[in-house]
Amino acid sequence: MFSMKKLAVMASLSCGLLTPLAWADTVLNVATAGDQNMVDYVKTFLAPKFEAAHPGVKVNVIGTGPGDAGSNKIMEKLSAQQASGVKQWDMDVAVVHQKAGGELVDKGLLARYRDSIPEGKMVSAQNAKNALGVNVDGYVMPMFLSQTAIAWNSDLVKKPPQSYGELVQWAEKHPKAFGYNGIKNGMSGVSFVVGWIYAWGGTDASRLSAGKYDKSIEQSWGPAFQKLKAFNQNVTFTPGNAGTLDMLSRGEIAMGPVWVDMFYSWKDQGKLPPSIKLSLLAPGMPGQPMYYVLPAKAAHPELARDFISLATSPAVQAQGIVKQFNWYPGIDAKYVKPELDSATWEKLFAEITPQALAEYGKSFPIAPYFDDIKEGYESQVSN
Repeated sequence: MFSMKKLAVMASLSCGLLTPLAWADTVLNVATAGDQNMVDYVKTFLAPKFEAAHPGVKVNVIGTGPGDAGSNKIMEKLSAQQASGVKQWDMDVAVVHQKAGGELVDKGLLARYRDSIPEGKMVSAQNAKNALGVNVDGYVMPMFLSQTAIAWNSDLVKKPPQSYGELVQWAEKHPKAFGYNGIKNGMSGVSFVVGWIYAWGGTDASRLSAGKYDKSIEQSWGPAFQKLKAFNQNVTFTPGNAGTLDMLSRGEIAMGPVWVDMFYSWKDQGKLPPSIKLSLLAPGMPGQPMYYVLPAKAAHPELARDFISLATSPAVQAQGIVKQFNWYPGIDAKYVKPELDSATWEKLFAEITPQALAEYGKSFPIAPYFDDIKEGYESQVSN
């Protein structure tokens, strides 16, 4: 005999509706790579909103750790479940770095879902289609964009450089006033070096971030590395991402590359004076998104799509991604603007406009070129 509860569930499913009764005792497993703030955001901000809208569902949040290593743990888990042949995997939603997003698609570990949620039409950025050379169109939704830029002290710099070429000239006139952390003490310095190769390496950024790997291309970077070695004679080396901001706040340097979200968080905490501003150098500096992805054999694909839809909706992007973390939104900014007060919008976009971000916000290169750039720096710049 069917119980009344089972009959009610069957009736709700036959109508194409998932009622609260149908969701009873359902656990939605969400795994996220990234720092603890990422885990806290999903657990304390997104999960309660989703559970309130889906009575009976419990969101279980698993943090896998920062950096590429955290994303790799997600990939290893999904690969193991794929190899085991189980019909349903125990991960419904994952948040991964850009590099891992492409690898997950290559390995056949993800479901294509973006066209099935309304917010999928709110994304036009290239990083929603291309993940460091891999076509991920339809398989990912950007959670946010983390961007690097040049911070400069307007009390000390009246006309900041607008390009890498102008920066070289400025540093020659103001030795030791520009500071960055090389390539070993934080990704803001790595980003600056990658942007340098985009500017001086003789190969367009889109070729290095989206094209097929050609080992011979690095042979053209020699002059760029020699130019960087000469440039480094006029700079101050900082101890890390936070170290660059700290030296800026104390006036020990007048300019340096930073992560935009970290910059605004420091400003919010009163750790940077109002005189510190931001700008992007032409031809561009790299940033990277985090992606929401849906495993190919998730146990609850419909709820997973609902979760990602909520997480990328304009209201949640505005209140969570922008206001809480000072990240750039994953969906196009024009959809988020109506959900923000003018002060928040101005803070995030007054100095680096959406237009400037679209023109000068670049992707990091595909992994082999990325490795070649770092190895070239070690052998030709650091020695």
